[in-house]
Amino acid sequence: MAAIYSLYIINKSGGLIFYKDYGSAGRMDTNDSLRLASLWHSMHAISQQLSPVSGCSGIELLQADTFDLHCFQSLTGTKFFVVCEPGSLHMEALLKQIYELYTDYVLKNPFYEVEMPIRCELFDINLAQAVQKDRVALLGR
Repeated sequence: MAAIYSLYIINKSGGLIFYKDYGSAGRMDTNDSLRLASLWHSMHAISQQLSPVSGCSGIELLQADTFDLHCFQSLTGTKFFVVCEPGSLHMEALLKQIYELYTDYVLKNPFYEVEMPIRCELFDINLAQAVQKDRVALLGR
């Protein structure tokens, strides 16, 4: 069973700009993934405002019985989150690696328009390699 179920990238406005399913048992259709991204964006924003801790950057981890949701927010407000198996370790490092891939292959692409859906073959290839490397590392433990 794969550690990562799915990956989402949300722009600062809450729009889903990238979604990749990695074989989760409850596969979602496009509308469900859009709803989840929008809901997560709203919950993240509300948590920043309601937090009793000043300077809170929002929810970073949501744990449930059947999955964990890890989130990384860049300085520009773009959110990267993975839905993975409960108890998966080192997801923060993977999210930061995915962010680096995003900056290297998407933002530096002269044909990419910021805040628009990601359609970049080099990003897809390198993302698949990073996720595969993470899966191999998990199996080796």
